[in-house]
Amino acid sequence: MKRFAKIFVYVLVFFFTTNISLGQSSSDKQDRASFTERPKLVVGIVVDQMRYDYLPRYWSKFSENGFKRLVGEGFSFRNHHFNYVPTYTGPGHAAIYTGTTPSINGIVGNAWYDRSIDRSMYVVSDSTVSPVGTDGSDGKMSPANLLSTTVTDELKSANKESKVIGISIKDRAAILPAGHVANGAFWYEDSTGNFISSSWYTDQLPQWMENFNQKGLAHELNKKTWNMLLPIEKYTESNPDDTPYEGTFDGEDRPVFPHDLAEIGDGAYWPVKSSPYGNTLVKEAAKAAIKGENLGADSITDFLAVSFSSTDYVGHQFGPHSVELEDTYLRLDRDLEDFLSYLDQTVGKGNYLVFLTSDHGVVDVPAELKDRNLPGGYFDSDTAVEELASYLEKEYGEEDWVESYTNQQVYLDRDLVSKQGYDLAQMQKDAAEFLLQFEGVKSTMTAHDFQYKDFSDGQQAMYERGFMYDRSGDVYIQLKSGWLDSSYPTGTSHGSPYNYDTHVPLLFYGWNVPEGYTDQKTVIPQIAPTVARMLNIPLPSGSPAKVLEFEKE
Repeated sequence: MKRFAKIFVYVLVFFFTTNISLGQSSSDKQDRASFTERPKLVVGIVVDQMRYDYLPRYWSKFSENGFKRLVGEGFSFRNHHFNYVPTYTGPGHAAIYTGTTPSINGIVGNAWYDRSIDRSMYVVSDSTVSPVGTDGSDGKMSPANLLSTTVTDELKSANKESKVIGISIKDRAAILPAGHVANGAFWYEDSTGNFISSSWYTDQLPQWMENFNQKGLAHELNKKTWNMLLPIEKYTESNPDDTPYEGTFDGEDRPVFPHDLAEIGDGAYWPVKSSPYGNTLVKEAAKAAIKGENLGADSITDFLAVSFSSTDYVGHQFGPHSVELEDTYLRLDRDLEDFLSYLDQTVGKGNYLVFLTSDHGVVDVPAELKDRNLPGGYFDSDTAVEELASYLEKEYGEEDWVESYTNQQVYLDRDLVSKQGYDLAQMQKDAAEFLLQFEGVKSTMTAHDFQYKDFSDGQQAMYERGFMYDRSGDVYIQLKSGWLDSSYPTGTSHGSPYNYDTHVPLLFYGWNVPEGYTDQKTVIPQIAPTVARMLNIPLPSGSPAKVLEFEKE
């Protein structure tokens, strides 16, 4: 009996230890699978100047497989906002891909006054690199001014075999998303109608891009006559075609359809980017990149960053209630439908991850707001800065105290202030108080405030998140809602902390994305860490790492 008891004990021990071992092995396999499973391709799409309300506004006229596919089969963050100022293209693209704000990533504007060189610094300008694909200065660009890593940088660092490509009409919209170590970033050159790059990435254009340029698609699109996609009576969400709030192309008497791009451009290649055909051009270049670089062709995750900029050009010129803008979005919707279909065919549905958002919104044309008895107007910054300079001369002596005015910020000559023995914080305060008298100014803040005070919430906190001492100004001007800096007789712009500039779409679609939506407030810097988490790669260096939750409501 004792012998049989021992055997029974041995059997039980073997049974339990084997099952425990098998259970641990199964769990380990699941854990390993969750860390190794990734999409074959990530496609980041930024639609320049797209307000959230354009989705519901144009919804009934969208196709079933463009925006509607992303919303219906993906996850929509319907209360998504920028949490900093200024809301411009450069800062927007940087924040989306770095997962942080200008105070950390350094992109405080599309340009800023650089005190070290006593002139303006364009966001991606780099005199140390050489143009590629051109002899022009448009190729002397790089991400050198970007001070923190992007999610695309982290993907390349995690696996050097991953490929990262950025494509856009605008240089900054291709370069900043692609990051510091991309395989390539390509942008459009007006003078040639070609996509170009810089020596930061490569010594020569890849053959697929050479081939794309040689096909001359930009030249063909630039010959087109832009007419409405639908009959005029279908554009019920827009103003009449001819209003005093819209700008005209050179050579046109009125801002009405049709727009003959060849006649407008007079042989140049810039008109295509100011029409919906610029988006078509970028879409086709993106498809060429997928094919040429074999993006998404194997188990190693690649990343394609695409930015559609023509929506911004059209929006600035014609305004957010124009037939031209509505037509541009209807055509973009068809381009998205075609692009998603191409991804299905080449990468495979379910194998790729897409997110779509915008770099900023836009304000209604202030002249139109005033005509509708809504708040709005034009701030005369030229007069305000001129009078400020005179005031400072009277208070502190006849010197050129004001070095520059950029991004609604006054840059004082800090070296001169120090040399003359004055208190910089006091001069900032005096200038800020002086500027409060001008029509359209809601409030003013100083660099000293942003350095030594903590604005945890509200619009002043948004300004603080956009501030960097060595790149930002000394005095900030915040305009009232609906106001723009200086006169825009037609068209409009952006850059403020108001909802029309901050509220943008955020759609996730594809690999491991559930269907649903949330109305919980989310912010732009949450995108990059969310993508990083989904890819199981390190977070971008400056990101506060607040990831998005795909919780249905």
